[in-house]
Amino acid sequence: MRDERGVASGLAASRKRAMFAAGLLALAGCAGPTPMKEAAAPTGGGFTQSGGVNVAYAEFRNSAFPYHGSIPDEGRPFLDVSANGRLGHSSPRGGVYWEDETYNDRRVLIAAGGDFDARRGGDLVLYFHGNQATLARDVVDRQQTPQQVAESGLNGVLIAPQMAVNALDSSAGRFWQPGQLAAFLNEADQRLASLYGGAAGEFRRLPVVIVAYSGGYLPAAYSLAVGGADSRVRGVVLLDALYGEEDKFFDWIARSRGRAFFVSAYSKSSREQNQALKARLIAAGMPVQDRLPERLGPGVVAFIDAGDAAHDDFVNYAWTSQPLRDVLARIAQ
Repeated sequence: MRDERGVASGLAASRKRAMFAAGLLALAGCAGPTPMKEAAAPTGGGFTQSGGVNVAYAEFRNSAFPYHGSIPDEGRPFLDVSANGRLGHSSPRGGVYWEDETYNDRRVLIAAGGDFDARRGGDLVLYFHGNQATLARDVVDRQQTPQQVAESGLNGVLIAPQMAVNALDSSAGRFWQPGQLAAFLNEADQRLASLYGGAAGEFRRLPVVIVAYSGGYLPAAYSLAVGGADSRVRGVVLLDALYGEEDKFFDWIARSRGRAFFVSAYSKSSREQNQALKARLIAAGMPVQDRLPERLGPGVVAFIDAGDAAHDDFVNYAWTSQPLRDVLARIAQ
C-alpha cells in the first residue's frame, strides 16, 4: 500500500475538486442537509456542526486502542518494544510506534445528518479508516465521510473508531478479539441513545454496514470473522481495501448468502487481490456482478474496477465522485 495521505500536490488537487463539487451543489440548491426534524434533534449537547452535519467525538470503553493483547497467528504481543518506561509496537512498514502517541486514543466519531431519526429504521455505518489518518483531519475534513453519509439519502449514523493515529499501521487492536464488534456496537447504541434522548433499544434494532478503506481491511475482516455480531451486519463495502485476509471475507460472503451484500471497489493498487477473490467466489458457484446494481440488497456480491483512480483519493474520487455516497444511496432506495 502507498502512503494514504498522498503527496501534497495530490491532496491539493483533491481539495480543489471537492470545493468545485461543493460549489456545483450549492448552485443546484443542494448545499445543505434536509432541515432537522424536531424528533431527531440531539438532546445530549454533544454534537457540533461540520459541513451541515451533526458531529460528536466520544471516548469509548470498547475502543480499538489501547490494546495489550497479542497479534493473532503471530504468537507475539502487540506491544513488543519497551524503552525508558514506554511501550511500543514494531510495525512492518512504519517502524516502532509508541503506545502513548499512536495506540492510546479512545475516541470514536459519531456523525449524522440533521434529519436522522432512529424510529424510522435505518443503518449504522461503521467506518474503518486507513493508514496515516486521524478522525478530524482525514475522516471528516479530507475524505468528507460524514457528508457522504448524510447526502446519500440513507437514514443512517456514521460511527468511526480512531485506529492507529497517523501511522503506517493497519493493526486491528481490540477488534482482533472475539466478541469485540458486538461490544463496540452495544456501547455505540448506548451513546447514541444518550445523544438523541431515546432508548438504546431503538438503535440496537438498526442493522450495520461495515465500510473499510485501504488499511481498514484488517479490523473489518476480524470483525466479520470473530466479532460476534453476524446477525446485525447487513453489508460490507471495501474501498480499495482488499490487501489481505481473503479467507475471512470469502467465509463471511459464503455464510451470509441471501442475507447481506458485499461490494469491493478497487484501483490498480488492490486489483490482483480483488480478482483472486472474485475468481474464488465464481469457482464456488456464487453469483458475482461486475458493476453496482441500482439497488443494493441481500445476496448482491459486486466488484467495481475503478481503473486508474488514485488510491490516496479513493474515498472522494473513484468510479464516481463521492463513492461512499453512491454506494449508500443504493441501499436507501
